[in-house]
This record gives sequence, structure tokens and C-alpha cells, in this order.
Amino acid sequence: MLNNLEKFKCMKRDTAEINLDPLQRGGILTPEARAALIEWGDGYSICDFCAGVLDRIKNPPVEEFVHSVLPKFLGADAVRVMHGAREGKFAAMHALCEKGDWVVIDGNAHYTTVLAAERAGLKIEYVPSSGAPDYAIPAEGYSEAIERAYEHKGNVSMAVLTYPDGNYGNLADVKAVADVCHDFGVPLLLNGAYSVGRMPVNARDLGVDMIVASGHKSMAASGPVGLLGASEEYARTIFRLSATKKNKEVEMLGCTVRGAPLLTLMASFPAVVERISHWPEEVNKARWFAAEMEKLGLIQQGERPHNHDLIFFLAENLYEISQTAKKGRYFLYRDLSERGICGIKPGLTRQFKLSTFGLSRDQLGRVLNAFDEIIRSYAKA
Repeated sequence: MLNNLEKFKCMKRDTAEINLDPLQRGGILTPEARAALIEWGDGYSICDFCAGVLDRIKNPPVEEFVHSVLPKFLGADAVRVMHGAREGKFAAMHALCEKGDWVVIDGNAHYTTVLAAERAGLKIEYVPSSGAPDYAIPAEGYSEAIERAYEHKGNVSMAVLTYPDGNYGNLADVKAVADVCHDFGVPLLLNGAYSVGRMPVNARDLGVDMIVASGHKSMAASGPVGLLGASEEYARTIFRLSATKKNKEVEMLGCTVRGAPLLTLMASFPAVVERISHWPEEVNKARWFAAEMEKLGLIQQGERPHNHDLIFFLAENLYEISQTAKKGRYFLYRDLSERGICGIKPGLTRQFKLSTFGLSRDQLGRVLNAFDEIIRSYAKA
């Protein structure tokens, strides 16, 4: 018998008024998406309207969204809705690469890029970053990495660039990287999990062959949900149909997202398109916030001037406080929580990342005041 199941009936979420988590700032649902979440939350709700191909459903307008709106938005010839950016990366690698091939990946890549390559049976050659404090990924590093892979007598069948990376918020020179890769005949996949939906990104303009996005990280959608876009040259292979199951795409396993994640992605989309136009304001706000944090003794890592809302800080002064503070290294999480602020992982003091996306200057002023109060309170102790 299964006992003590009552605990599963109450799934309340304990969160603060101001959430700084980079994973969540771009994924906060719009009112329209919250309504869609309730309306379409039942299991395979959308499948009532499916005649066999999910992305050809006309009402709700999934077909128009997937085959007309999203390709224009991403600058890709074909787009599919995935369960997330990681699934998009794997689908592209599995479709285009042979086991034992090499994939070139930036040194700041998300761990899921590595796992996708591993699952596809690929070998990895890294493009190292410049190291502290910039952690930049130079375009020429791709040339060197591709040449190293060829020295191993291997076939380089793909390169991946993270834009921006999920640690430092660096935006590499995509066009330059794409030019290098194409000089070697290597297609480039852009991981836009922290960019698509926050800032203007167009795969065609950037010269990339494939692009993945994250709906739950950056497109105000209920996850897991993401996008995979490709140029016509590669879309034919990635989105190929089954030889035995009519109209079912092999890499999609027939259908991908079925229900609330897809509908919340659609419901939030008009607001996402509108907010992208305010990206310069988001960048200016992030730069201002980082400068004010440095006045408190923290040091921003990554490119300068900073060009993204995701910011990484070194905080030796907070680490020193943690050595003697009650609760030790958990003091910062506790003290911020008491001031209505969350999003920095419990136990982190010496270094951490946060996001300013979608927060007002007044809200960020509260965050700055909180850090100032915390630092001052321990200085008096």
C-alpha cells in the first residue's frame, strides 16, 4: 500500500517578491499564458484537434505559429517546437552527425550540450575561453579547435556556440565564428537559450545554420518547451519523415510538446515580441546594476561593457562574512530572503550569478540596498 500521500495534494510554491534567478527571469508567464495554462493543462488536451500531425493543427493556430510565425521570428527556414533547447541540440546532432564524429563546442557551453553530444556518440573538441576575468570565446579558437580535431583523423560534423553562455552572460561574435566554421565546411548551431525571447536574434542575419531556444528560460512559457530552427539545407535531414509511419518526423518521435507548454508559448508570444524592442533598456539597466554592485565591493566577471542581463559576480567580502556568520555560507540566502529577495542559490557567497531582466530600477534599487544593509550589518558585528 502507498501511505502518506496527502503531502502531494498541496504543492504551494514559496518564493519571494523579487526573484533574481537567471533561469526564471525570462520565463515568468504573462497573464495570457497563465490563462492558457489553466485552459490547456489537461494531459493531451490539444490532441482533440489533431488529425495526425500536431504542428498542422489549425485551431488553435499551431500550424500558423510553427510554420509561418516562428520561422520569421527566428530567421530560419523551418522550425519545430521541442521539449527544450537540449532536445533540440540532440536532435540536430543525431540527425546530422555520424557516431565517432567530432563536434566543436565553446568552453563556456552548457552541460546539456556536452550530454547531447555524448548521447549522439560524438567526440568533443573544446574552444577554451580566455579565462578570468573576461572568459571570452574568440572566433579564431574555432579554427584552432577544428584543426585539432582533424589532426585526430576525425570528421568534424558540427560546431556549437552558446549565445550568451549561462555563466557569464557573454555574447560572442557569432558572425565571425560562423565565417570560421563555414570556411571549414562545418555547420554552426547557436544555443540561444538565454537570448531568444529576451533580445533580437535572427539566425539568418547571424549566419548560423541551426538555432535552439528555450521557452521556459526566455520566452515566458511554462516548461519544458523550446525551439529548434534550421536552414533548408539541414532542415531536410533533421525533420525527415519516417519510412514506415506516414507524416511522423523521426527526430521528433512523431510529436513533441503536446498541451500547456505549447499553448503558453503561443499565448505569451505577442508580449515576447514586444519586449524584445526594449532590449537596449535591459542592457543599460544591467550595466548600471553591475556598476552599483561593484561600489559595494563585488566584482563583475565576463565581458565589459556587459551586453546581457545575466551577470556573474565575485564577492570576496561576502565570502569573508560567511566564515564567521551564523548559518555560515547560507547567511546570504537567509538575509536576502528576509528582505523579500530570492534567486541566488543557497550556500553561494564567494561567487554567484543573477539576472536583472524584467525588473524595474526601483526593484533593483531594493536589491542594492539589501546587499548594502547586509554587508554593513556584519561590518558592525
